[in-house]
Amino acid sequence: MGGGAFDGFLGRLGAEDLQRLQESLAQIRGLHDRMKRLLEAVLAISSELELNAALRTIVEVSADLVDARYGALGVLNEEGEFADLFTCGVSEEVYEAIGRMPTTHGLLGELVAHPRPMRVDDVPAHPHFREYPDGHPVMHTLLGTPLLVRGTVYGNMYFADKRSGGPFTGDDERIIAALASAAGVAIENARLYDRLRRSTEDFQRSLLPDLPELPDPRGLHACARYRPSSSLPKIGGDWYDVIVLPDGVPCLMVGDVMGHDLRSATIMSRISNMLRVIAYEQCEPPSLILRRLDEVLHGLHGGPMATVLLARLESHAGAGWRLCWSSAGHPPPLLVPSSGPARYLRGDSGHPLGVTTDLPRPDHAQIIPAGSTLILYTDGLVEDPAHSLDEGMGGLARLAAELRGLPLDEMCDRLLAFRSDHFTDDIALLALRLAPVGDGAAQGMP
Repeated sequence: MGGGAFDGFLGRLGAEDLQRLQESLAQIRGLHDRMKRLLEAVLAISSELELNAALRTIVEVSADLVDARYGALGVLNEEGEFADLFTCGVSEEVYEAIGRMPTTHGLLGELVAHPRPMRVDDVPAHPHFREYPDGHPVMHTLLGTPLLVRGTVYGNMYFADKRSGGPFTGDDERIIAALASAAGVAIENARLYDRLRRSTEDFQRSLLPDLPELPDPRGLHACARYRPSSSLPKIGGDWYDVIVLPDGVPCLMVGDVMGHDLRSATIMSRISNMLRVIAYEQCEPPSLILRRLDEVLHGLHGGPMATVLLARLESHAGAGWRLCWSSAGHPPPLLVPSSGPARYLRGDSGHPLGVTTDLPRPDHAQIIPAGSTLILYTDGLVEDPAHSLDEGMGGLARLAAELRGLPLDEMCDRLLAFRSDHFTDDIALLALRLAPVGDGAAQGMP
């Protein structure tokens, strides 16, 4: 249609027709704007990696899109009770007056009991309405929808009182339904993640041994900790072990298979079991045991890559113990004496398992004074992308020296806290407290 013809068409329209046309165009523009904002909201939600932040974003964006004065997103636990609540437009004074968690009676109870969309144009007139408690904002209109994914109800969203006045519309309901789907999927994914995290962590821990009773009558106490990385899968190749050899000497082992997955855990289980058998059968210096282990792994499994520290802790004439160890590319032991600075027992760390069976492996020996604490660990305890390895090892040594007066269990817990709550790698930690002279096992070790 040409410009003149279009002008003629407009000229034939009456004032009433022209007004309806303008209103229709305004509605189209408004709908287009809301769809654009909805798309932007979905993109913003999908960029949130933390569940609470995503749910907070969903309720705030939803309230804005439907022009609601009040908004809430309630999360239900597996028993159907409210476990968390995210709101907008509600002040702290309201929470102090009525409590933070909603109740499951009245209109909200109807939404929980019958999870389907709900639009109420006159809340006080609804048959399921119950009087608001003292301090609760008076609300007149309501729009609610369940957070429903594949038949499972994860919670609900509800909004009250348009700022512009009037009831909620079908378009409002459809927008809220779209965002409720995003919220339900976010909650479901978080719960699946948590179940997977727990199951893999339980499996990993089942591969690790219980520490035996150590035979030294003068008092020798062992403590071990395992902490999976913060990212899935929470399973990997770190392990610790302590066995008592036929000659009565405790044999200490800490190792780390390369990789962070189920395959690493499987290889770890093979290596740790083989090492137990070879060490128990041969009772040789640690270097020869590691060399034999490497030969067997090359012959049976193609030589998987791993680092291991293997040590014998022998009684020493006079006071103290003698630590004899060999390392296959593993971080050095940390010695925390009863006084003075903690220090690493450095020496040739040797090459990791899986590299070659031809190179010799050195043994090292160190007298461990009575009253000392000996710490063996995997590299997750000292390695951090934000800091250098020297910084990590230096920080661990200083912290261990500060904690030496604590009971060994508490000391180990505090050492794990050195990495805060976020672990980029698994951690296996094995610590031994060697009683001071005159402190026998009967006197009790911390």
